[in-house]
Amino acid sequence: MNELKLINTENCKCGKPHRLSVDSIIIGSGVIKKLPDTVKKYGAKKAFVISDKNTYKAAGEKVCALLDECDIAYTSYSFDQDSLEPNETNVGLAVMYFDKECDIVIGVGSGVINDIGKILSSLSSKPYIIVATAPSMDGYASATSSMTREALKISIPSKSADVIIGDTDILRNAPTDMMRAGLGDMIAKYVSICEWRISHLITGEYYCESIAELIRNALAQCAELAPKLMERDEKAVAAVFKGLVLSGLAMNFAGLSRPASGVEHYFSHLWDMRGAVFGTPVSLHGVQCAIGTLLAIKIYENLKKTTPNREKAIEYVEKFDLKSWNAKLREFLGKGAESMIELEKTEKKYCPLSHRTRLEIIIKNWDNILKIIDEELPPYDKVKALIESIGSPVSVNEIGLDDSILPMSFKATKDIRNKYVLSRLAWDLGIIEEIEV
Repeated sequence: MNELKLINTENCKCGKPHRLSVDSIIIGSGVIKKLPDTVKKYGAKKAFVISDKNTYKAAGEKVCALLDECDIAYTSYSFDQDSLEPNETNVGLAVMYFDKECDIVIGVGSGVINDIGKILSSLSSKPYIIVATAPSMDGYASATSSMTREALKISIPSKSADVIIGDTDILRNAPTDMMRAGLGDMIAKYVSICEWRISHLITGEYYCESIAELIRNALAQCAELAPKLMERDEKAVAAVFKGLVLSGLAMNFAGLSRPASGVEHYFSHLWDMRGAVFGTPVSLHGVQCAIGTLLAIKIYENLKKTTPNREKAIEYVEKFDLKSWNAKLREFLGKGAESMIELEKTEKKYCPLSHRTRLEIIIKNWDNILKIIDEELPPYDKVKALIESIGSPVSVNEIGLDDSILPMSFKATKDIRNKYVLSRLAWDLGIIEEIEV
């Protein structure tokens, strides 16, 4: 991938070496035929192939046929569920059905299958190949798996795929909603890069401009070709898939999720958590991220009208009642809130002393913060039109949720991870209760 030439893996200006964690990325028409030779390159004698009902039909049958043609032994396990969830049960099933004679893992699918495949590969210490079936999410090359554990949405360390195969003949036939989700996950990068820069300014968090530029370029190509995505145009589908793969690589280069996710992803995670506990509607992750992106851009645009007020911010923090807030989290998220509440015991983001330090930096650098917002975020109307151009939802009402959950959703995003995002900035400024979502 020529785009990777932007990254100096050994002597980057950011001072951090960047390791390319994927051996091979194969994208194009008919490239699934390269699978047998790829398996042989690893000296593998027997493959463990995992898929689900839908992905087996989309590409699993072809994978097994190719292995048969080349006399490569395999064991195939396909999850027999209408909607495969990324949880403890399904990881356990994959582990229990894993054939110990197998010396390579092949995942056939997208989000959930890939996350389970990465965990299985990590646990078994076997190479991992993912045959992608949809340009739907950015986890193909990431070294973590997004899972639900005891109703809490978490990212757990696993490993990145060793080989990513994106056959555009397969990808362009993915369900329409999954292609919308893929573009939605890319659109989210507007906010993630913006917040990464803001956090670097306020907290001193590590930041790499080369990685950020890698994502910006991929995002620009996706946005340019977006109108053709619903036509299943090969170039548009390839651009989205490539952008998603690059996003995963960017996270690996940085050693953190910053290049690819911010507050917009946390909206989605929270709605997933509520769905797991209360049975509320849940849509595809990227579709929810696109809505979260619009919400974030709207808030950022309103934030630009704010002038930091030191006395107001300090007074708000002094009156902040953590016990009362934790009770609201429990009511909103059920048992999923417990891990978030526990995180604060070590993170101490609500500590008045650390708040004072951040507040002074914010006030001193407010013009720079506004400049970052202007440089990174397109206008709300432009992003909304982009999302609407592919027929994707632009509001929570369109995915079956009531917009009455939005104020609490926004406030809770500051607790879901140890990451400085928009809601933390609003809390630091003492205006989070005033934010219109």
